[in-house]
Amino acid sequence: MTTLYGISNCDTVKRARRTLDDRGIAYRFHDFRKDGLDAERVAAWLEQIGPDTLINRRGTTWRALPEADKALTAPDALVGLLCAQPALIKRPLFEHRGEIRVGFARSDEDAILQWLAS
Repeated sequence: MTTLYGISNCDTVKRARRTLDDRGIAYRFHDFRKDGLDAERVAAWLEQIGPDTLINRRGTTWRALPEADKALTAPDALVGLLCAQPALIKRPLFEHRGEIRVGFARSDEDAILQWLAS
């Protein structure tokens, strides 16, 4: 089953959920803030797509971080930071058949929906 990870009040997550519901694509929603994050899962995401794709460096959570946290590069340190500050993860994050994709830009929407329907 597909899992959609995100934060329930995020506009892009809301749009993704609404679109999946409208298309009849089954998924489970996992709210980072309410349901928490597993360090092993975050480590696997970092390994699969890397920090540049996973971490949202444009949001207010990133801008509020101390410079020392922004400079972290060690995988274990990044996992700890992302688990403590889940809003740093780009949203939505889709986990489907062992693969992950991040984001739901309108330009990528059709490709993502096709991937999820497969």
